[in-house]
Amino acid sequence: MPEPVNASRRKQIIAGIVVGAIVGVAISLWTGFWLWLPAGLAVGLAAGAIMKPPAQS
Repeated sequence: MPEPVNASRRKQIIAGIVVGAIVGVAISLWTGFWLWLPAGLAVGLAAGAIMKPPAQS
């Protein structure tokens, strides 16, 4: 099985952070509680880090 590419892994983590930031901002605006932003970033980073990275074909 081929090893994942570092660039793909980096893109995956960045995508997780971006999605977490968007969700964090949306929930923060909806609830009026600003601490949802760092929580969204943390969840996005964790999801991007634990997801199985794409393998090079």
